[in-house]
Amino acid sequence: MDRYSRSDPVRRRLRRLTRGERVEEAIAFLRQFAAERGQDPKLMSAREKEVCRELCRTGRYTHTPDELEFGARIAWRNHARCIGRLTWKSLEVNDRRNVVRAADVLSSVLYDLSNNYRDGKISSAITIFSPITDDHTPVTFESHQLFQYAGYLKDDGKIIGDRNNIEITKSAIKLGWNPPYQQGNFDLLPVIMRDSDGTRHAFNLNHELAHEVAITHAAYPGLAALGLKWYSVPCITDMILTMGGIDYPCAPFNGYYMATEIASRNLVDERRYNLMTDIGVALGLDIERGDPFWRDTTLTELNRAVIDSFRSAGVRITDHHEASAQFMEFSRQEGRAGRVPSAEWSWIVPPQAGSACPVFHLPMKNLHSVPNFYVSRHGDGAELGIDRTHFRESVWRKRWEREKKRFRDWRRRRDRLWDRA
Repeated sequence: MDRYSRSDPVRRRLRRLTRGERVEEAIAFLRQFAAERGQDPKLMSAREKEVCRELCRTGRYTHTPDELEFGARIAWRNHARCIGRLTWKSLEVNDRRNVVRAADVLSSVLYDLSNNYRDGKISSAITIFSPITDDHTPVTFESHQLFQYAGYLKDDGKIIGDRNNIEITKSAIKLGWNPPYQQGNFDLLPVIMRDSDGTRHAFNLNHELAHEVAITHAAYPGLAALGLKWYSVPCITDMILTMGGIDYPCAPFNGYYMATEIASRNLVDERRYNLMTDIGVALGLDIERGDPFWRDTTLTELNRAVIDSFRSAGVRITDHHEASAQFMEFSRQEGRAGRVPSAEWSWIVPPQAGSACPVFHLPMKNLHSVPNFYVSRHGDGAELGIDRTHFRESVWRKRWEREKKRFRDWRRRRDRLWDRA
């Protein structure tokens, strides 16, 4: 089978690597694993030879459980679009490479997610399923997130719900999903998955699984009348995990929310719920007299409402100031480890009070390092790869150290011969 088949939407998203590039990425990954885990050089050399033989013979190899755990954590550490990487070392990695059926994959994700929820004390975790190979496409998620709300485009042009999800809502209906008779703003969509043979499925989810939180404000009771709510756990399901030249297209990842994601983007963006005016009116603000700052007040109070509502419900959430301080600490830790943190400014700087956050003034560069996550080779995956300069330098350094050792051994042998003479 052509792994880049034009008829396979999963394979169209994959990075295109030659066998030589795959070997390079595998070797670089194994050496990074050995260096950061303190692996014995002899074990590293044996593992390199084993992997190279497998790649040359079959074009693939299998990561050990330790390598899989290490690679997933480094992928998160390298991901330039995430502000919350301070706790990358504690990422919980669930190895589910033996699970192959779509229904079982979903069951595994929900099971792991329930363990990570812990009565609202959410921890960051990833569940990794089988990698893609030349002759096998694993089960994948078409849904961007595990939990999403429907978006309906009515015949009169009116939109109900999340504008961003209009197309996937249509797909869910075609796959047999029956929306509620009274369509609302927060109808939980089924999760859409694609089987290994390309068959698509829509699996219904219970609202209880989403642990939804009603958004209210103690000082503005009118906000409750809008019926706003949001699910507790953001679980990204459509990213591809790439490590050591191997791609895992089914690797759902969950963290916990930063309030601005909900309050400053999802509920007010024109391409999402577009509720800025409605919320401003519910807060009792006078939006008709041309006050240019009513939007600022709306966003601030909505952020306050989201944070207070989540915390009252016992659900973990962070604000943008705390998240920015954590990212600065992450940057300092990376610097002390001799690494430059990879970051993308437009994703790291919060959409609320950006210049009041220390990350606003931090120089950033997306290094596109692997291991990493990406959605498509046509977009964020286009520039991913190893630092070839560093790769060649590390090879040169290893050879130089080997030559120095040979010279020292030769000098010792020479000195012993002279002593005997």
